[in-house]
Amino acid sequence: MQLRNLELFCEVASRHSISKAAEACEVSQSSASQAMNQLEKRLGTQLIDRSKRPLELTSAGQVYFEGCRSILRSIRKLEERVQGVDNKVTGALRIGAIYSVGLLQMGTYIREYRERYPEVKLTLDYLHPDDVYSRVIQKQIDLGIVSFPRDGGEVSCVHWQNQKMMLAVHPDHPFAKKKTISINEISGENYVTFDSELRIRRRIDRWLRESKINMNIVHEFDNIENIKRAVEIGTGITILPLATIQREVNFHSLVAVELNDVEWERPLGVVHKRHKKLTRAAEHFVTLLQEHQQGVAPNNTTNLTNGNRTNGKEKALTSN
Repeated sequence: MQLRNLELFCEVASRHSISKAAEACEVSQSSASQAMNQLEKRLGTQLIDRSKRPLELTSAGQVYFEGCRSILRSIRKLEERVQGVDNKVTGALRIGAIYSVGLLQMGTYIREYRERYPEVKLTLDYLHPDDVYSRVIQKQIDLGIVSFPRDGGEVSCVHWQNQKMMLAVHPDHPFAKKKTISINEISGENYVTFDSELRIRRRIDRWLRESKINMNIVHEFDNIENIKRAVEIGTGITILPLATIQREVNFHSLVAVELNDVEWERPLGVVHKRHKKLTRAAEHFVTLLQEHQQGVAPNNTTNLTNGNRTNGKEKALTSN
């Protein structure tokens, strides 16, 4: 039995999809399907219920999945010990990130990491915030990148950076002629925002309430890309982290306007399973991110954000 097939089966079980597992393991879908068929034939039992979408494990498949995960964890720990002798950084690193961190921004870090540590097999999935936390807790990913990170329970968080929040408007909007405006000027404007269950939406709503600002909500989306597209066609204005609209500002499809009487920031953090020792591959990725911090002192690498604010600034807690 090949270790590769155990890893592939675990990916199928975690992603409920042979095609997604094949992509993550960098093999063809036909090869992945063949490997699963051979695995079931060797064991003499069905592991995957292919009649359901998304795919589900059979009872035997669930038992096998739990056993495979235990075996792979033991192998990774052994590899870490061996690699530590020669000070090598190898193994697998699984990362989940919220969509709004952005392909462009994360792509830069991923390329640099792979150049530094070419022997690490790194996979990155873009996920809903709730899925990032659940996969961290279930040990399906090693690190999660989220905004307004939660620290507590089964999750620990390392602060990464704070991103300045800006007003984003269509180039023909009257606000586009101004470099800065008062928060009071946006009251009553048509407003494009996040879905109400998202943490960033709740935080922005709280900021607006504190400033006694009422907006006319015209659209709600679960991701930043759709929000930007709606503003680009003149549907309304929005409030987003400057880092997430930089490309549109450069291409003049959006204009960023500073809110001159508030200091709103979106904190980003890296979450991981509490009491689970990070692999050397994971530790080095966190270090790389901290090298690229924005708006955070270089020696402030163990701070955690708890979402409290003082005069518009995020408070920080010491990491556990």
